[in-house]
Amino acid sequence: MAASDDELTMRRQCSHQCPPALQTPAVQGDATSVLDLMLLAATLLFANGQTTERTIESTERLAGVLGFRVVLLPRWGELTATIDGGDGVRCETVVANPVGVDMGKVAAAVGVIDQLCDGRIDTETARTALAAIRRRPPIALTRFASLAAAGAAALGVIFGVVHLFSLVLIALSAGAGALLRRWLAGISANPFIQPFCAALLAGAVGALVVHLQLSTMQRLVAVCPCMVLVPGPHLLNGTIDLARARIALGASRILYASLIIVMICTGLLAGLALGGIMLPVSGSSVPVPLLYDVIAAGVAVAAYGTFFAMPWRMLPIPMLIGMLAHAAHWATISLAGGSVEAGAFVACLFVGIVITPIADRLRLPFAAFAFASVVSLIPGVFLFRMGGGLVALASLGEKASPDLLLATIADGSTAFLIMLAMAFGLIFPKMVIEHFFPRIVGSFTPIRR
Repeated sequence: MAASDDELTMRRQCSHQCPPALQTPAVQGDATSVLDLMLLAATLLFANGQTTERTIESTERLAGVLGFRVVLLPRWGELTATIDGGDGVRCETVVANPVGVDMGKVAAAVGVIDQLCDGRIDTETARTALAAIRRRPPIALTRFASLAAAGAAALGVIFGVVHLFSLVLIALSAGAGALLRRWLAGISANPFIQPFCAALLAGAVGALVVHLQLSTMQRLVAVCPCMVLVPGPHLLNGTIDLARARIALGASRILYASLIIVMICTGLLAGLALGGIMLPVSGSSVPVPLLYDVIAAGVAVAAYGTFFAMPWRMLPIPMLIGMLAHAAHWATISLAGGSVEAGAFVACLFVGIVITPIADRLRLPFAAFAFASVVSLIPGVFLFRMGGGLVALASLGEKASPDLLLATIADGSTAFLIMLAMAFGLIFPKMVIEHFFPRIVGSFTPIRR
């Protein structure tokens, strides 16, 4: 029975890609049906933010229960599966773009795989359930827009906005950007148009605020709505793939995320330029009381959990973890006198240790779950200031001052080090736990026959 989902329509026979040891001419009908089911499950996981390792393990586990061996080769834009049931081998490739993040779909798909492996449902029921999960609509527009507004305002609090009116402006800009993104999603499948246009709107609103002098935190009114657009899960998944020597796929994920960040920076700077405004390169952080900092971090986590389609009942878990992580970040900087990079590393190390077993038990993709918990630490301000500095250097040419060059380099270096600290802090404990304490995440151990 052939699957009917969009990503499965462009499949092709690929016996020339199969490993030599699996090349045999005969193919059973049952093998064809099982291969369709394998590809449907793998595509659903791969395209919605599950890590590559867990996608492969879940597929192997499912194939093992059905009495087959499967070799799954993930690449950017496609999945190749080779299945061997003893009497024959079949190999197919399907289109699968890992550009989405939907924790609800991943959790539901892994739940179906568990039911099939436990013998509670048969293969046809599993196929029907997986196809229904693929067709699930995105989260409600009201929830999407309202949480985008709340998340951007929360990031404003974390970065020092103290006036209510400024927070309202940030929330309105981010909420309007969310509505624009959802509308654009209905008319174009291009993944770069949405962040560019939302950032362009945020920049235009920021320029208007400057001209009308509506806020004393003009820079953050423009920047905070853009920080909720940063594609953190793709950066983390790419880094995990690189750490596991999946160089091509990891590099592709990071390049994709980097292009989105470039689109965000371009949109923001273009929106500001419409009003003749430049984003200042230098800026100082305003100390925030611990209580405000922790509460705002919890709101930001709820916002990103919404963006990643996390079920309501699960939101309190990453919110609590994120609040504790941000408290550790605050203590590292304010009490221990550490740098922002050290604070990010300590917070993410805590999250990586706690999230790794929880994400496995809840059947949620690690990258989305972990990033939602530390979203308030993203160095978006430094990235955008670096972009503004590069534009200023290009426009001024030889007239640019050395201070402008040094400030631009400092912002870029700080952003890079924070992102490196976050990635290492989140990924290192995950890999250590999975290697030395496999029983903690043993629910995903593939069944091999």
